[in-house]
Amino acid sequence: MHLPGDDAAHAEAVEVAKALERLYRMLRRLSQPSELSLTTVATLSTLEQSGPFRLTELAALEGVTQPAMTQVVSRLQEAGFAERRADPADGRVVLVHITDAGRAAIARRRALRAERLSELLEHLSADERLALSDALPAIEALTRLGSPAASPTTRRPAG
Repeated sequence: MHLPGDDAAHAEAVEVAKALERLYRMLRRLSQPSELSLTTVATLSTLEQSGPFRLTELAALEGVTQPAMTQVVSRLQEAGFAERRADPADGRVVLVHITDAGRAAIARRRALRAERLSELLEHLSADERLALSDALPAIEALTRLGSPAASPTTRRPAG
Protein backbone atom coordinates (compact mmCIF):
# COMPACT_ATOMS: atom_id res chain seq x y z
CA MET A 1 0.00 0.00 0.00
CA HIS A 2 1.35 3.40 -0.88
CA LEU A 3 0.53 6.71 0.75
CA PRO A 4 -0.90 9.65 -1.25
CA GLY A 5 2.34 11.64 -0.89
CA ASP A 6 4.28 8.77 -2.40
CA ASP A 7 2.69 9.03 -5.87
CA ALA A 8 6.00 9.88 -7.58
CA ALA A 9 7.83 7.01 -5.86
CA HIS A 10 4.98 4.64 -6.68
CA ALA A 11 4.93 5.73 -10.34
CA GLU A 12 8.70 5.18 -10.50
CA ALA A 13 8.32 1.71 -8.95
CA VAL A 14 5.65 0.85 -11.53
CA GLU A 15 7.91 1.94 -14.40
CA VAL A 16 10.88 0.00 -13.01
CA ALA A 17 8.68 -3.08 -12.56
CA LYS A 18 7.42 -2.83 -16.14
CA ALA A 19 10.95 -2.46 -17.53
CA LEU A 20 12.21 -5.40 -15.46
CA GLU A 21 9.28 -7.54 -16.64
CA ARG A 22 10.18 -6.76 -20.26
CA LEU A 23 13.83 -7.56 -19.51
CA TYR A 24 12.83 -10.86 -17.88
CA ARG A 25 10.75 -11.85 -20.91
CA MET A 26 13.63 -10.97 -23.25
CA LEU A 27 16.09 -13.03 -21.20
CA ARG A 28 13.70 -15.98 -21.27
CA ARG A 29 13.52 -15.71 -25.06
CA LEU A 30 17.33 -15.66 -25.24
CA SER A 31 17.58 -18.93 -23.34
CA GLN A 32 18.01 -22.07 -25.33
CA PRO A 33 15.03 -24.35 -25.62
CA SER A 34 15.58 -26.94 -22.95
CA GLU A 35 14.14 -30.08 -21.49
CA LEU A 36 14.43 -28.28 -18.16
CA SER A 37 11.40 -26.34 -16.97
CA LEU A 38 11.74 -22.80 -15.67
CA THR A 39 11.18 -24.09 -12.14
CA THR A 40 13.92 -26.67 -12.63
CA VAL A 41 16.38 -24.07 -13.94
CA ALA A 42 15.43 -21.67 -11.13
CA THR A 43 15.95 -24.43 -8.56
CA LEU A 44 19.39 -25.28 -9.98
CA SER A 45 20.32 -21.62 -9.95
CA THR A 46 19.18 -21.27 -6.32
CA LEU A 47 21.20 -24.33 -5.34
CA GLU A 48 24.24 -22.99 -7.16
CA GLN A 49 24.05 -19.52 -5.62
CA SER A 50 22.82 -20.24 -2.10
CA GLY A 51 22.49 -23.99 -1.52
CA PRO A 52 22.31 -26.58 -0.19
CA PHE A 53 18.72 -26.53 1.06
CA ARG A 54 16.09 -28.79 2.53
CA LEU A 55 13.25 -29.68 0.15
CA THR A 56 10.82 -27.58 2.19
CA GLU A 57 13.14 -24.57 1.95
CA LEU A 58 13.55 -25.00 -1.81
CA ALA A 59 9.80 -25.26 -2.26
CA ALA A 60 9.27 -22.04 -0.32
CA LEU A 61 12.05 -20.23 -2.18
CA GLU A 62 10.72 -21.25 -5.60
CA GLY A 63 7.06 -20.71 -4.71
CA VAL A 64 5.91 -24.28 -5.32
CA THR A 65 4.42 -27.00 -3.16
CA GLN A 66 6.64 -29.53 -1.43
CA PRO A 67 5.32 -32.40 -3.61
CA ALA A 68 6.09 -30.35 -6.74
CA MET A 69 9.61 -29.63 -5.48
CA THR A 70 10.08 -33.32 -4.68
CA GLN A 71 9.32 -34.06 -8.35
CA VAL A 72 11.69 -31.30 -9.53
CA VAL A 73 14.52 -32.59 -7.34
CA SER A 74 13.87 -36.16 -8.47
CA ARG A 75 14.16 -35.06 -12.12
CA LEU A 76 17.35 -33.14 -11.31
CA GLN A 77 18.77 -36.24 -9.60
CA GLU A 78 17.87 -38.46 -12.57
CA ALA A 79 19.67 -36.01 -14.86
CA GLY A 80 22.69 -36.00 -12.53
CA PHE A 81 22.28 -32.27 -11.78
CA ALA A 82 21.48 -32.54 -8.06
CA GLU A 83 21.85 -34.98 -5.22
CA ARG A 84 20.39 -35.51 -1.79
CA ARG A 85 22.82 -35.83 1.14
CA ALA A 86 22.47 -36.07 4.88
CA ASP A 87 23.04 -32.78 6.70
CA PRO A 88 26.39 -33.13 8.51
CA ALA A 89 24.97 -31.14 11.45
CA ASP A 90 21.87 -33.38 11.74
CA GLY A 91 21.93 -36.74 9.99
CA ARG A 92 18.12 -36.96 10.10
CA VAL A 93 17.89 -34.00 7.73
CA VAL A 94 18.40 -34.35 3.98
CA LEU A 95 19.85 -31.46 2.00
CA VAL A 96 19.69 -31.01 -1.76
CA HIS A 97 23.03 -30.11 -3.38
CA ILE A 98 23.88 -29.11 -6.93
CA THR A 99 26.39 -31.41 -8.66
CA ASP A 100 29.24 -30.48 -10.96
CA ALA A 101 27.04 -31.58 -13.88
CA GLY A 102 24.32 -29.22 -12.62
CA ARG A 103 26.81 -26.36 -12.42
CA ALA A 104 27.97 -27.15 -15.96
CA ALA A 105 24.37 -27.17 -17.25
CA ILE A 106 23.70 -23.76 -15.69
CA ALA A 107 27.01 -22.43 -17.06
CA ARG A 108 26.17 -23.64 -20.59
CA ARG A 109 22.73 -22.04 -20.39
CA ARG A 110 24.21 -18.73 -19.20
CA ALA A 111 26.96 -18.79 -21.83
CA LEU A 112 24.44 -19.23 -24.63
CA ARG A 113 22.25 -16.47 -23.21
CA ALA A 114 25.29 -14.17 -22.89
CA GLU A 115 26.28 -14.89 -26.49
CA ARG A 116 22.82 -13.99 -27.72
CA LEU A 117 22.70 -10.93 -25.46
CA SER A 118 26.07 -9.70 -26.73
CA GLU A 119 24.64 -9.71 -30.26
CA LEU A 120 21.88 -7.38 -29.07
CA LEU A 121 24.29 -5.17 -27.12
CA GLU A 122 26.25 -4.55 -30.33
CA HIS A 123 23.22 -2.63 -31.63
CA LEU A 124 23.24 -0.20 -28.70
CA SER A 125 25.22 3.01 -28.65
CA ALA A 126 28.32 3.27 -26.48
CA ASP A 127 26.37 5.54 -24.11
CA GLU A 128 23.54 2.99 -23.82
CA ARG A 129 26.01 0.18 -23.08
CA LEU A 130 27.73 2.38 -20.48
CA ALA A 131 24.36 3.20 -18.88
CA LEU A 132 23.60 -0.53 -18.59
CA SER A 133 27.01 -1.18 -17.10
CA ASP A 134 26.60 1.71 -14.65
CA ALA A 135 23.20 0.30 -13.57
CA LEU A 136 24.62 -3.13 -12.64
CA PRO A 137 25.50 -2.27 -9.01
CA ALA A 138 21.97 -0.96 -8.40
CA ILE A 139 20.45 -4.03 -10.07
CA GLU A 140 22.62 -6.31 -7.91
CA ALA A 141 21.63 -4.41 -4.76
CA LEU A 142 17.95 -4.65 -5.69
CA THR A 143 18.16 -8.39 -6.33
CA ARG A 144 19.92 -8.92 -3.00
CA LEU A 145 17.16 -7.01 -1.20
CA GLY A 146 14.48 -9.08 -2.94
CA SER A 147 16.27 -12.40 -2.58
CA PRO A 148 14.35 -15.08 -0.70
CA ALA A 149 17.69 -16.26 0.68
CA ALA A 150 17.97 -12.91 2.46
CA SER A 151 14.86 -13.70 4.48
CA PRO A 152 15.66 -15.12 7.92
CA THR A 153 12.54 -17.31 7.76
CA THR A 154 13.69 -19.23 4.69
CA ARG A 155 17.44 -19.40 5.17
CA ARG A 156 19.49 -21.35 7.63
CA PRO A 157 23.26 -21.11 7.87
CA ALA A 158 25.04 -23.25 5.26
CA GLY A 159 26.94 -26.16 6.65
